[in-house]
Amino acid sequence: MQVIFGVFFHFIGGFASGSFYIPYKKIKGWAWESYWIVGGIFSWFIVPPLAAWLTIPGFADIISHTNASIIGWTYLMGLLWGIGGLTYGLGVRYLGVSLGSTIILGLCSVFGALIPSVYYDLFPKVGKDTLSMMLHNQWGQFVLVGLLLCVAGIVICGRAGMLKEKELSADKTIAQENKDYKFGLGILVAVVSGILSACFNFGIEAGKSMADTANQIWQAGHPGQGNFLFQNNVTYIIILWGGLTTNFIWCMVLNARNKTFSNYTDKKTPLLKNYIFAALAGTTWFLQFFFYGMGESKMGNGASSWILHMAFIILVANTWGLVLKEWKGVSKKAFTTVIAGIAVIVLSVLVVGYGNSLK
Repeated sequence: MQVIFGVFFHFIGGFASGSFYIPYKKIKGWAWESYWIVGGIFSWFIVPPLAAWLTIPGFADIISHTNASIIGWTYLMGLLWGIGGLTYGLGVRYLGVSLGSTIILGLCSVFGALIPSVYYDLFPKVGKDTLSMMLHNQWGQFVLVGLLLCVAGIVICGRAGMLKEKELSADKTIAQENKDYKFGLGILVAVVSGILSACFNFGIEAGKSMADTANQIWQAGHPGQGNFLFQNNVTYIIILWGGLTTNFIWCMVLNARNKTFSNYTDKKTPLLKNYIFAALAGTTWFLQFFFYGMGESKMGNGASSWILHMAFIILVANTWGLVLKEWKGVSKKAFTTVIAGIAVIVLSVLVVGYGNSLK
């Protein structure tokens, strides 16, 4: 039952993350950097402490009593993840919601799942899953097979993207409808984003003592009721403020370079609607990790939670890509290829879930 609830929470989180970019498409007359940072202020600055305040009494005291080095490492991981999050938006812009999310999050799932496991092989810590443990246990072997399937799904979707680019370049009408589609630049941005986005999982690990403290306080008042569902909300504050730092600096640079500071007050644009859609996108984005924390508390730490979360995001993002007709006008071969890639990713989710149930 714990696993079922864990998978369900990861699905809700994946749906939120795979859907958050949709409201941005409703914003009119603003440059990318303007709506990205407005949404980001909600994602990374306003909503995280609000969520912690609603779920963890005394969360500020937990942070203030945490060792400075732990805060520093958690914040640093947030800074690096912020670069990954920043380039995520560019990757989606150049590759589309479907393909961009698939490649970025696929790489993120690989690095985010395996590197902490390798780290705990080198520096053992009680209660942490290691790569050796996964290799020598049936549950871990299933999780690793699921990870390989996820990578295979990404490769297949990447193949579909290459077919799409070739066909778009041959049809000027379709190419105009997809004028932002740039496969070469998009792939480069996606690789950088995928690797650095994995730093969010490293940040969760670096700041785990804060979540453990929140869990211990809750369990003291609720004996015998299992782990605290919202324990990670205190850690998210530090990680996300790190992410806000890099994104804010870059967006201000772009505002200055592109002379788009006027976007925020330009009455020629639907200002109120733009702010509402940006806030909706930012809040929806944060919900992915709100539910990720709930899923992790049910399933435990390790590669399985991270892989499930990323695979669900990939699945939802690709579904939105189909709904938004990002594959309109492509050949049956390209369309069938991307569907096959999605199917393999769904299979990877099932395999990881089964492996975790054996643990």
